[in-house]
Amino acid sequence: MSIEVNNESGVEVDEGLLVALAGHVLEKMGVNPLAELSILVVDEGAMSELHERWMGEPGPTDVLAFPMDELRPGGGTGARQEGDAPADPALLGDVVLCPQVAAKQGAEAGHGTEAELELLCTHGILHLLGYDHAEPEEHKEMFGLQGGLLESWQEVRPQR
Repeated sequence: MSIEVNNESGVEVDEGLLVALAGHVLEKMGVNPLAELSILVVDEGAMSELHERWMGEPGPTDVLAFPMDELRPGGGTGARQEGDAPADPALLGDVVLCPQVAAKQGAEAGHGTEAELELLCTHGILHLLGYDHAEPEEHKEMFGLQGGLLESWQEVRPQR
């Protein structure tokens, strides 16, 4: 996997941990090992601009996902269902995270910023792979997958 992290937020973020998490999620989801993913970490101002421009909503949000290959033949996600042959490599797209929003949400949820960023990164990757949560069945599937991926991540997560 080629996973790039660009931190423009002004906040220290464990980029190596995000890369390891993203690699874990992509591997568990059966994404081709040659797939590419970009993670961008931005401040509240930049996230507000992206949120308003692309979602039409004011203020910063926690995570945005911008898929790149969704129109490729075969789905283009680079993901595969159990029993399928590995999908073609793909440029998956960008996951954009805002650590300031993650810090607030993490505190409200009773865990730290790092744990919230891990959750948000996983959530964003699932969106890149075509998952959504607009409908109740989609919500159940996506959040079930997200929970399972985060649980399996805790088993292999590097400890500091």
